[in-house]
Amino acid sequence: MTDFAAIDFETANGQRSSVCSVGIVIVRNGIIADNFYSLIRPEPNYYAWFCQRVHGLSRMDTDNAPIFPEVWAKIAPKIEGLPLVAHNSMFDEGCLKSVFQLYQMDYPDYQFLCTCRASRRHFGHRLPNHQLHTVAEACGFDLEHHHHALADAEACAYIAMRIL
Repeated sequence: MTDFAAIDFETANGQRSSVCSVGIVIVRNGIIADNFYSLIRPEPNYYAWFCQRVHGLSRMDTDNAPIFPEVWAKIAPKIEGLPLVAHNSMFDEGCLKSVFQLYQMDYPDYQFLCTCRASRRHFGHRLPNHQLHTVAEACGFDLEHHHHALADAEACAYIAMRIL
């Protein structure tokens, strides 16, 4: 794959619509051409302890952040016509569909590809698991800030360029 957008969401709680940050890495002609990161004021706007423990974000970080439609207005032109790639794409696609539905936005029927499924096909049992940090390492990428949306999107893009 030479042209795609890797995407990663972090959520504030167990609701898929509670996206609190997004990272996007745009790959064109097989090289990283652009990236985007934003905090997002989640809806519903509360943070579950477990989620905070995973990504380190809290209401203090996002209470003054833009809402999803404002953030997506900046992202949509960047990714137009590109397939979206995510590690465990069911989660990120579910988040995207949920937040579009919450804000009553027309969903453009994005095509999603999954680097986790691709890893299972490519590496099989040669890896102890197919978590993002494990697969990134196997592909030669050092994921230093796991669960930061932009760092995870960058790792996903790197994996996709290697095995998709």
